[in-house]
Amino acid sequence: MMNRSAGQISRRKLLGVFAATMVTAAPVYSKTFSLLKGAGDIRKISMRSPRTGESIDTIYWIEGDYIKEAMKEINHFMRDWREDSMVRMDQRNFDIIAASHRLLDTDEPYTLLSGYRSAKTNAMLRHRSRGVAKNSLHIKGMAADLRLNSRSVGQIAQAGTACSSGGVGRYSRSNFVHLDCGAVRSWGR
Repeated sequence: MMNRSAGQISRRKLLGVFAATMVTAAPVYSKTFSLLKGAGDIRKISMRSPRTGESIDTIYWIEGDYIKEAMKEINHFMRDWREDSMVRMDQRNFDIIAASHRLLDTDEPYTLLSGYRSAKTNAMLRHRSRGVAKNSLHIKGMAADLRLNSRSVGQIAQAGTACSSGGVGRYSRSNFVHLDCGAVRSWGR
């Protein structure tokens, strides 16, 4: 039996404090662990753009540090090609893209259909298609529309969903998946 003087804490009380801390922190830790699942100690983006003819295959994160020059390259690559404008993309989306790609176990680069979109481009696309959101996360640099020839829309969506870190939209008729770093949600077939 432990002596309970003023300076000592009982084992039961210590375990209670630990349990309360873990319960409070659980939502944060679970999201962090699920986001990093499959991302590895080295994170890499591998994509090609049929719109610009460009490709990117770069390591952008090593053991907890984002590589500034690689981030600039990715931001440029994911620009609004219609207006040749870019923003600083949300790096959380890069992590989701990298983790989902790694989970798919393929060397084929993603085909980027849309990354950043200016408000003007988004309005034009919205006028052409009812599937474009008025306040799209593409405008904020928080989304990407991706495709792989070697994987189905369902497989890519499953990998994105496994990350539990943002929105996953299935667009089977158009053969692409929308991945974003907004609220965790899913839509489409």
